Amino acid sequence: MSKMEDYDGPILEIDKLSISFFTRLREIPAVMDFSVNVMPGEAVGLVGESGCGKSTVALGVMQDLGKNGRIVGGTIKFKGRDLSEMSPEELRNIRGNEIAMIYQEPMASLNPAMKIGKQLMEVPMIHEGVGEKEAYQRALEVVTDVRLPDPERMLNAYPHQLSGGQQQRIVIAMALMSKPSLLILDEPTTALDVTVEAAVVELVKDLGKKYGTSMLFISHNLGLVLETCDRLCVMYSGEAVERGSIEDVFDNMQHPYTQALFRSIPLPGADKNAHPLIAIPGNFPLPHERPPGCNFGPRCDYFEAGRCDAGAISMQDVPGFERHATRCIKFKDIDWDAPLSLAEEKEKPEIGKVVLKMDNLKKYYEVSANALFGGGEKRVVKANETLSFEAHESETLAIVGESGCGKSTFAKVLMGLETATDGEILLDGNNIEQTPIQKRDTKTVADVQMVFQNPFDTLNPSMTVGRQIIRALEIFGIGESEADRRARMLELLDLVKLPRAFADRMPRQLSGGQKQRVGIARAFAGGARIVVADEPVSALDVSVQAAVTDLLMEIQREEKTTLLFISHDLSIVRYLSDRVMVMYLGHVVELGTTDQVFSPPYHPYTEALLSAVPIADTSVEKTHIVLDGDIPSAMSPPPGCPFQTRCRWKDQVPDGLCDKEVPPVRDIGDGHQLKCHLAEDILARMEPVIKIAAE
Repeated sequence: MSKMEDYDGPILEIDKLSISFFTRLREIPAVMDFSVNVMPGEAVGLVGESGCGKSTVALGVMQDLGKNGRIVGGTIKFKGRDLSEMSPEELRNIRGNEIAMIYQEPMASLNPAMKIGKQLMEVPMIHEGVGEKEAYQRALEVVTDVRLPDPERMLNAYPHQLSGGQQQRIVIAMALMSKPSLLILDEPTTALDVTVEAAVVELVKDLGKKYGTSMLFISHNLGLVLETCDRLCVMYSGEAVERGSIEDVFDNMQHPYTQALFRSIPLPGADKNAHPLIAIPGNFPLPHERPPGCNFGPRCDYFEAGRCDAGAISMQDVPGFERHATRCIKFKDIDWDAPLSLAEEKEKPEIGKVVLKMDNLKKYYEVSANALFGGGEKRVVKANETLSFEAHESETLAIVGESGCGKSTFAKVLMGLETATDGEILLDGNNIEQTPIQKRDTKTVADVQMVFQNPFDTLNPSMTVGRQIIRALEIFGIGESEADRRARMLELLDLVKLPRAFADRMPRQLSGGQKQRVGIARAFAGGARIVVADEPVSALDVSVQAAVTDLLMEIQREEKTTLLFISHDLSIVRYLSDRVMVMYLGHVVELGTTDQVFSPPYHPYTEALLSAVPIADTSVEKTHIVLDGDIPSAMSPPPGCPFQTRCRWKDQVPDGLCDKEVPPVRDIGDGHQLKCHLAEDILARMEPVIKIAAE
């Protein structure tokens, strides 16, 4: 069947859509009264926190709600035709041919036992009946389109032989094979590094232009939506609360939730002491416990009893703006330009003495070329290469870099989960680099603790929250009796701002942000001196992120902890760190105070990282740098400077030095260190990557 004839109305028209899931006990409304249109060639962003119904809308469009999900009101029209009135065969044809969806996790869409080329060729062969030869040509063309190196080799590879970023590009290529009219992207870059994310976003925008595809882009990252979309729709608890063009919503917001969301993201200018972030109070309502009237009412600064909770609230047009609407009764009465009532300024803690010192730390792994049968020559993975730095009491040192740069390996050596190959780690002057965790004394174990990235994996699912914290206190030898430990456990719950009643709850009864707080309480149970926080907020929603980072800072102020904050999100790093260490392929390429690292001169890699971070602010202008290629493998790093294969400044260095020698670490003033061959005068000419346009 050929594509539907050219159609000039909205490609996708969702009108007053309501979707519910039915359990034995009750109907659970997931989406209510939701409307949005996507015009030809337009990209619309769907933004909101987890659980607000974004993905349910996408599954509604795909007519894929499973056994329990049903559309209970409203319509979804594709090119003017109601999807619910189509036969299964028509739907199948439209799904593969005209509407394509890209999911969050690329491996979920790829068959691990089938070569990439074959998976791509299937699409036109099944949907359009083309021959094998033509299908191969199309696959080759589309893999070249998504900028993958050596396309022929790619088509001949299996999915596991590609990196995450490459897999995601293949999935995008697969979605584009049949040149769909509508592409739905569900958080397509959450699992990727920021530099890879920047390249994928760039790609999606270019392909949208090239193929004229309309897009529905689902994300919780406002910066990403700003960079990819023309219009956006903000969702909260199953409803659209604000809709409009990017400029309307970002610069002229008309809903309290949108405003609260922006106040909880670390935009340039936020500072943990002078301008702390403001977390949204309270918690997201569960679908069967929504409040009367406005869903956001219980958490809203402008709530008015008797008016906001009187009855259902519908979307209203904002006068003077085309296609800008809000679901707020009071939007005309609120002074949207009122200055922020500032969160209280915090004292900057005094940075104390050196607690941790690393000197030329190296960590190599030996792997045999044929790991399965132990044959073949040995190869060495150089995970950490001569790491040296000091960390002080009450200081936050951020460690930044893409995956595979050695951040987590170094954390493992520090924790005693691995031992060092060479070099020293001194904790309060004592060497710990060769002592595995089993042999460390209780005090050392209690002194160095870790908060992990995924709060779901670190709690024991069959033990109450209180019991898990008491276990930690027992291991650290704290408290004379069980009663002592129970009292200390309740104090720790107070410290992480969780109600004491949570002591008797099981982990499954907690939200992600609450679980992360339990993890923090456990890490601080033994009065930790050093806490390694490994991406502690990347799995959490933006509004929860603000609350958890704030909590970490507050505990640090009280306990004088040294915080090593591992992250690839530079916005958060800029907000909360005192010093920053940038790693690439096992090397520290730049180290300095936050101000030094975030303003030029930069290491060329830091410059590219800064350019890659999406910023949710229309007044920010960024220098556009997209890194070519993927990170080289630590098993066969490039000769010379580790970054030389992707560096845009390489031609400024004479005699091909970058290819031959690892640059020396040099101090460019005030303790700001760079590992780079660039001459002083070239460094001095570097421009800032992030500029805020004059008002």
